[in-house]
Amino acid sequence: MSGHSKWHNIRLKKGKMDAERGKVFTKVSREIILAARSGGGNPDANLRLRMAIQKARENSMPQDRIKSAIQRGTGEIEGAVFEEVTYEGYGPSGVAVLVECATDNRNRTVAEVRSLFSKNGGNLGESGCVNWLFTSRGMISVPKNGRTEDDVMEVALDAGADDVRTEEETYDIYTEPEDLTTVKDALEHAGLEITSAEVTMIPSTTVKLEGKIAQQMLRLIDLLDNLDDVQNVHANFDVDESVLAALS
Repeated sequence: MSGHSKWHNIRLKKGKMDAERGKVFTKVSREIILAARSGGGNPDANLRLRMAIQKARENSMPQDRIKSAIQRGTGEIEGAVFEEVTYEGYGPSGVAVLVECATDNRNRTVAEVRSLFSKNGGNLGESGCVNWLFTSRGMISVPKNGRTEDDVMEVALDAGADDVRTEEETYDIYTEPEDLTTVKDALEHAGLEITSAEVTMIPSTTVKLEGKIAQQMLRLIDLLDNLDDVQNVHANFDVDESVLAALS
C-alpha cells in the first residue's frame, strides 16, 4: 500500500506541472464526457460526473468548458466520440501496469502504448493479465498539519471509511468507491483539509525497485501518463522516497 501512496503523491505534484501545460484540461474534459455519457448529465445523480466536475474546478477549468463537456457526453452537442479502454502490461522486473484510456481511435492509442512499453523495458500483455492484482478503492489524502491519526480516524471511520494509513506527510483514508463522497464531506465538515480524493486502483502486492530499474519504471509511467489518450496509470511498484523526489 505504501508504494501506491508514494506514487499517488508524486502524481499530484506532476499533475500541477501538467496543468501548466494544459494537459489536465484534456484529460478531465474526456472524463466528464465519459461520465455524462454513462450516467447522465446530472451530477447529483451521477457520482462519477460529480467527481470529474470537482477535479475540473480544482484545476480552474472554465465553467463553460465544463458545461460543454457535459453536453458532449449527453449528446446535446456534437464532438469526437470517445470510448474507454484499459490496456494491461508489464514494466521492468515484472511490475504490473494498468493504463486507462479515453480514445477516439483505438488503433492509434494501442500503437502508442505498445511502443512505450517496448522502448522502456516492458511489454503490453493480454486483457486480464494483471487486472486481478488491483482493487478499485476510494482514496482521500489529508495533510497532517498537526492533526493526530486518532483525530482523522475517528471522523473517517464514523463516516464509513474502511481504513486510515499514516504516510510521511499525509493520512490516507480508504473507502469503498461509493462511499468516497460521504467520507470526504464528513472530513471537510470536521475542518480537515483534503489534498486529493479519487477512486483509484490499489495493488494487492508491490514490487520493490531500486537504481536504474526504478528510474526506468518511473520513466515508463511518466511517458504513458503524458499521452493525451491516457487518463490514468496504475502500477504495483515501490521505490525509495529519494528516487521519487528526484523525479519531482
